[in-house]
Amino acid sequence: MSTFDPDALECLAAIVEEGGFERAAQRLSITQSAVSQRLRALEAQVGTVLIVRSRPLKPTSAGQLLLKHTKQLRLLRADLERDLKELAPSSTGSGREEERISIAVNADSIATWALGAVGDLARQGLPLEIITDDQDFTHEWLREGQVLGCVTTLRQALRGCKVVPLGAMDYIAVAEAGYAKAHVPQGLTPHNFRGVPFIAFNRKDDGQTEFVGKAFGLKRVTLNQLFVPSSEGQVRAVLAGWGVSILPELLVRGLLEQGTLVDIAPGHKLPIQLYWHCWNLESDVLDALSTALTGAANTALTNP
Repeated sequence: MSTFDPDALECLAAIVEEGGFERAAQRLSITQSAVSQRLRALEAQVGTVLIVRSRPLKPTSAGQLLLKHTKQLRLLRADLERDLKELAPSSTGSGREEERISIAVNADSIATWALGAVGDLARQGLPLEIITDDQDFTHEWLREGQVLGCVTTLRQALRGCKVVPLGAMDYIAVAEAGYAKAHVPQGLTPHNFRGVPFIAFNRKDDGQTEFVGKAFGLKRVTLNQLFVPSSEGQVRAVLAGWGVSILPELLVRGLLEQGTLVDIAPGHKLPIQLYWHCWNLESDVLDALSTALTGAANTALTNP
């Protein structure tokens, strides 16, 4: 079996993660020509193309395999760093910027419970990278080998991974108090929901339509939607009177208690079950991440 040059593997990862050769070179502190040479040497060794020269750049199937291998090596090095620090607390470790431990987490979890969950690990020096996406798509990052774990709505474990249920995040319909009085004084109903804008995370976010369909027993729902790709941004847009939104109760609880926001569909909620998926490997770092996330979720989320 071939032995792959770790620097070449990190070069491949940098190209994919940074989205191009120039930024990869900047991250690795080498020339762009050296990046190209390392990639060509790796492709020659593997015997196939590893990067699709498109916009954005994407790894081929072989590239995804090597990318996953590279991230597993990072995890092993992180475990070694952790063990060495326990033996020699004064050790500062290698501190290589490119050796990131990457996970994918949905934006609403980041805005509510997930950052606090991994705070201690970050303060201990874990080179953590959190990638955000819609909860229905975070598992694609794991499937492609670009992260070692993800918070997602997918119930079934991906190949080579294990899965742990985290609990449900409850979503409710909210509006700014003055906006609600002017535009939906009777609350959100099957007769008026088409007349107000709904503020969604992005075009992949189907939570708004799913809530309305479930609340009013509708099979097909078409909404007037605005898009704000940030959980906190969605809240600010609602407060500014842009429209209404389906948001985590956990995120807006304080504003509801203050009366700044109001629940415009009382009695209706949309529970979204979340799961933690990660590689099925023996790793102290991975175990620490899993323990931190599952523990925080157990406290913050609704459990059956």
